[in-house]
Amino acid sequence: MEDFFARLESRAHAWPAGQRDLHWLVIPPAEVARERLYEPYRELAGQPGLHPVRPEWMHITVLHSGPAADATPAEVDRTRAEVARRAASIAPFDLTLSRPDVGNSAIESRGYPGAPLRALWEMTWEAQVSVVGDRWPRIPTASYPHLTHAYAGADGHLADRGVLKVLLSDLPGGLVTVPVDMLTLVAEWHDRREIRWEVLAEVPLLGGAG
Repeated sequence: MEDFFARLESRAHAWPAGQRDLHWLVIPPAEVARERLYEPYRELAGQPGLHPVRPEWMHITVLHSGPAADATPAEVDRTRAEVARRAASIAPFDLTLSRPDVGNSAIESRGYPGAPLRALWEMTWEAQVSVVGDRWPRIPTASYPHLTHAYAGADGHLADRGVLKVLLSDLPGGLVTVPVDMLTLVAEWHDRREIRWEVLAEVPLLGGAG
């Protein structure tokens, strides 16, 4: 498998190790992450060449914004307020995650329906642009819901995709429902093995009730 973190560091708008970038995330409930998304696939995610995502760091990315150091505290707060204003008219929804797939650089569960999450991607992007303009690129350039169970690292060549698929076929685990009723703004970083973050704000989806 390919080194996931090398791709982050070599793209046009690089995200190097240790750099804190602003992200909008959907974070699964702790019990769901631990019991339904982590434990059934612990053996798979821990295979050579892979770096497993611990339950407390499992997430669904909505928008990867720019480096936190490139924004003033006032800009971060104005963006949060603008997202909160728009989120007040968006109803919560459930996202269903599939069993994992073995990709080229990570093991991921895909989610559906995609349209409501894309609406959040578009909303957070528009809110960001209204505050900071086009200072940062739109990442991702196309949105689809997914949650990562493990990333391939610098030794990703040790991860044999065929072997992983055979192992996955013998593991239990089914569809998992994640309630999407909150957006979380974080300052997120990686160390080429793990992605972690500091929570900056939580914004509820109020569906017009707020």
